[in-house]
Amino acid sequence: MGKNEADRHPAASGWNKGAASNRDRPERKGRCVLKRLVAAAARAFLVALLIVLPATILPDVSADTAQMMALLSLLAAVLTFVEYVAVFPSLIEFRSAPPFNRMRFVALFVTVLALSLINRAQVYDSTLGSWLIGIGTQIGAAMDFPFSPVRLMVLIAPQGVAPGDLDMIRTHTGLAYLVSLVSILLFVALVRLMDWPIRNGAFNFYVNLPLFDPTAGGDILHRLKRDSHVNVALGFLLPFLIPAILKTVTVYGTPLNTSEPQTLIWIIAAWAFLPASLIMRGVALMRIADLIEEKRRRAYAQAELQVA
Repeated sequence: MGKNEADRHPAASGWNKGAASNRDRPERKGRCVLKRLVAAAARAFLVALLIVLPATILPDVSADTAQMMALLSLLAAVLTFVEYVAVFPSLIEFRSAPPFNRMRFVALFVTVLALSLINRAQVYDSTLGSWLIGIGTQIGAAMDFPFSPVRLMVLIAPQGVAPGDLDMIRTHTGLAYLVSLVSILLFVALVRLMDWPIRNGAFNFYVNLPLFDPTAGGDILHRLKRDSHVNVALGFLLPFLIPAILKTVTVYGTPLNTSEPQTLIWIIAAWAFLPASLIMRGVALMRIADLIEEKRRRAYAQAELQVA
């Protein structure tokens, strides 16, 4: 009798094929846990490597600076490992919607690596460093016109700075801006041409947007589109706002030491990465909103057919 009732009401039986399979073969569950641990450890290692990258590439790095960067990399690695090893998300968005976070990480990694190699090439000549300097110089010179983001970043340098330092800032900003633009274009192409994020399966809203509360009030579709527009607008404005904020800090607070390579690298990397990251997030939220709107449209059409 119980078997017949379960057959008649399969949803009520609570039977799950994957869970039952893991119950019979517990080693599968162990492999899933091990896979998650290895993936989290790999991500943590890459994040730590990103933070210590300038300190390992640049010459003449002091012991205190190296220790501080090692500590920061350790903290970032622990936070990344805890976030990705957990079953339920807490902070990182689009955790299960690759390659969104991977593209953002690669963009930041390439920016920091390229800027570090440019600074190293000032002391030790290298073919790659000279090539990066040439590209950054050309792009920086092309974008160095009045009221451009590159010109505003050049203006944050304190008065009396050497012309060579100004050229270095211009080269850094030109190359970093190029990387950020390429990352945005690649992500937009991924969304439009590769049907992100549903190409590889269903999109889990809770796992990928843990900080977005769908029950906070208002239509979720309207809120997603509003957040998307805000992110894109901030992404376009930040390249202009960040130099203004840095200049204000320089005038009324502590002057920025643009001659310090690591300081310059992280300022330029943040200036280029944050706007690109916000624009990519805005594009992603608009894509999620379009998917929800399309699903609602299909549901409404199916309901109308059933009524008719």
